[in-house]
Amino acid sequence: MLRKARRKLIYEKAKHYHKEYRQMYRTEIRMARMARKASNFYVPAEPKLAFVIRIRGTNGVSPKVQKVLQLLHLRQIFSGTFVKLNKASVNMLRIVEPWGYPNLKSVNELIYKRGYGKINKKRIALTDNTLIARCLGKYGIICMEDLIHEIYTVGKRFKEANNFLWPFKLSSPRDLKPTSLRLNNFHISNLIERF
Repeated sequence: MLRKARRKLIYEKAKHYHKEYRQMYRTEIRMARMARKASNFYVPAEPKLAFVIRIRGTNGVSPKVQKVLQLLHLRQIFSGTFVKLNKASVNMLRIVEPWGYPNLKSVNELIYKRGYGKINKKRIALTDNTLIARCLGKYGIICMEDLIHEIYTVGKRFKEANNFLWPFKLSSPRDLKPTSLRLNNFHISNLIERF
């Protein structure tokens, strides 16, 4: 009975989050249309979330860059992590590139397909909601949808949720060129799909 109630709660939460995301998207479109109609400009809010990918080794890299990579938990080539944007983190991200603003689809795919949790200092695949509930239940995060919502919206418990996630191990893309990475800097979602 308890399991059935938990499943219903998770379903209701997922439905609520889906409605919230759709409402956010529609609000952005409505504001842009209203501004265009009044012959004004609409400037969307600054993004609060970034995704950074490590694409180079440590050979010939300055100690400052190595320290920033260490602070971002990017210890391997082709690993990536989410970062909450503020003045200090933006300055760190300028040192290590590429980085950009992920969309909801990218966050969703990363966590569902390549998501691993840090459970007892071990890398465990996120295959079940009970793993998340056991580790993050005290923060009100009991399922994958809660975790995705907390990361994407940069909620109050972003730090705990992001620390729970192991850095994402991405596969090396076939058509990797440093120039294309610089061009796609802020369109990180396109770059994530290539990995």
